[in-house]
Amino acid sequence: MSPGPGTDPRKRSVRCPGCGRDTEFSPANPWRPFCSERCKGGDFGAWASESYRVAAAPPAGPEDTDAPQ
Repeated sequence: MSPGPGTDPRKRSVRCPGCGRDTEFSPANPWRPFCSERCKGGDFGAWASESYRVAAAPPAGPEDTDAPQ
């Protein structure tokens, strides 16, 4: 199905990872994939404060740690 007249096929709508609103994902949006500078800054702040974590298994034994014995 082709886009209708007057629509730009390079523009698409995505959900903002910060607030969940639909936002344009195109060069016209300087904060893409975020909807605003505020959402982009909030996400950066979460990364900087180490709020995002990846689960990992605890070390298996003393040979797996970097602590001196």
